[in-house]
Amino acid sequence: MPESTTSFTRSSPIDRSDEGWDALARRALADWPDYELLDFGDGRRLERFGAWITDRPAAGAERPKADAGRWSLAHARYQGSRSGEGSWISREPLPDVWTVAWRDLRFELKLSPSGQVGLFPEHAADWVVTRCLLQAAVGKRVLNLFAYTGGATLAAARAGAEVFHVDAARNMIAWAARNAELSGLRDAAIHWIVEDAWKFVRRELRRGNGYFGILLDPPSYGHGPRGESFQFARHVPALLQSCLDLLDDEGFLLFTSHTPGFGARRLAGLLHDLRPQLWQTGRVRVKTLEIPSATGRALPCGTLAAWCSDGVEQRLRPPPDDP
Repeated sequence: MPESTTSFTRSSPIDRSDEGWDALARRALADWPDYELLDFGDGRRLERFGAWITDRPAAGAERPKADAGRWSLAHARYQGSRSGEGSWISREPLPDVWTVAWRDLRFELKLSPSGQVGLFPEHAADWVVTRCLLQAAVGKRVLNLFAYTGGATLAAARAGAEVFHVDAARNMIAWAARNAELSGLRDAAIHWIVEDAWKFVRRELRRGNGYFGILLDPPSYGHGPRGESFQFARHVPALLQSCLDLLDDEGFLLFTSHTPGFGARRLAGLLHDLRPQLWQTGRVRVKTLEIPSATGRALPCGTLAAWCSDGVEQRLRPPPDDP
């Protein structure tokens, strides 16, 4: 992937206040029986996934813990290592895999060597927004890049979209496919694609293909299936430019960042530099992804930059049959 020479403006408008959008995000995380952020602080997060409580690192948990007494409840604690992988220490045996639900979607979870469990709860906001934006757009093509275990893919498929799920890791594709089967979406119009995101996007441009919706959640660092190197700061501008070229003028883009230094102002500046007309053809929003905790505080978990065309703005409200 080529390096980008795109500059970052500091004067592009940032939409920080939107009651409708924020209400959708709150609704996505509210009344979720299978998930709870119990506390966070001192660089860690204490979470309940179904019946099991985990204690693991969290980059945004810079404040002190709010309730130190809760942390003894953890069934498993992740200890990292300098090599990038660590191990879980459990006070009692946990199942090899277990299942949790979000609305009518189901996810297989497990303790992985990287410290992940297979679910990023903050992305539930993306899932509910995706469902809303796809109202009255059944059969539209949606591209999900760096798609991991498929939360956004399942949400889009449930809304009736034809989804192209792209991830460089074959084991992640298999995991996402299991989640689709658990969610009753085995026969949904989902294309499971093991490929480097940049290569796939370039090939789609050559073919003249396009997408109504594009979601991408790039890692800070990553590798393609053939050893391709990905670095967010170097490669995202060129990748995002190509995604904008693939995007339907009447569609939407959801772009999330978990990379330090790429917060709201920088992401808005990046979009403005790449495609300033986005502000004339639709609405650009930049939001901090947060998870409310049982202690009343919210844990910041990255940034969402979104563009919605004027044509889909009216869909940003919960469907009447949203579970």
